[in-house]
Amino acid sequence: MRFAGWYSIVVGFLMFAQWSFFLAAGQVPEVQTAPVALAFHLAAEAATALGLIVAGVGVLQRRPWGRTAAYIAFGMLIYTVIVSPGYFAQQGVWPLVVMFVVLLGLALLSIRQLAHPAD
Repeated sequence: MRFAGWYSIVVGFLMFAQWSFFLAAGQVPEVQTAPVALAFHLAAEAATALGLIVAGVGVLQRRPWGRTAAYIAFGMLIYTVIVSPGYFAQQGVWPLVVMFVVLLGLALLSIRQLAHPAD
């Protein structure tokens, strides 16, 4: 379950880093064009990232709630890695679309590891 725990933590921190970079670089036009929708989206992304970090720590420390938290956090991540690539596909930024596909595969692998830790 170590992979699932570390994957969860790393992706959570990378989500915060990615959004910080995009916002600081001025690469989020929705700040001007759709600020309310963006605020809700950022709240969901932050909740996902925080959930992944907390769940990853719980899994690595073998807390009784860790696995349940991880299932919830990975569910949130799966939703975001399915819905988010559409924005980049629309712009033709295919490397980021591929990144989301890889993140989805690794999230599914993590869930399998959580469900079958002895395999």
